[in-house]
Amino acid sequence: MEGILNIGIPDLVIRCPFLEIQHTDSEVYILERAVKRDRMAFASLYDLYLDRVYRYVYYWLPSKADAEDITQEVFIRAWHAIDKYKVTGAPFIAWLTTIARNLVNSHHRSAKRLVPLPETDTVISDNPGPQAEAEMNFTRNYVADAILKLKGEKQKVIQLRFINDMSYEEVAKALNKTEGAIRVLQYRALKDLRGILEKDKR
Repeated sequence: MEGILNIGIPDLVIRCPFLEIQHTDSEVYILERAVKRDRMAFASLYDLYLDRVYRYVYYWLPSKADAEDITQEVFIRAWHAIDKYKVTGAPFIAWLTTIARNLVNSHHRSAKRLVPLPETDTVISDNPGPQAEAEMNFTRNYVADAILKLKGEKQKVIQLRFINDMSYEEVAKALNKTEGAIRVLQYRALKDLRGILEKDKR
């Protein structure tokens, strides 16, 4: 997804080479600036996380237009609340995901829709016909229902790893666990997910 964040602050969209700064903790450095309401630092965060937030939102929504609108709203709300964000070392994407999840839930409640399923980046860029789209929606619903049947942290690990595209290190920080523990959780979650899908086929 490409675009310019527009929240009524023109200079917010100015690009700044913060990410090119040689800094051992570049994200922390940018976050510390953004928390002080540095518009260019926040613009760098927008550039860095836009695609990941969009993929997460699009996972749960059947409409590209809705996904784009909600993704934009995620960053608008993040900007308004950025000065309340605590830089603790946890991945910033986890905070953005929380905002996105709340907006997606509100959207589903207002639209009274069933939760849809993930699509790959290839599907996102395609323009399928009505029959192909119907088949994809069926598959997405089938898999999403199975993911939602996973318990507790197993569901979180699958969402963070495969929907948010977070690394083992990022997931470990977000859930306050070791990377080894996350790998074990992922293995068990995928095993459970496979069992759920096979059971549902019967």
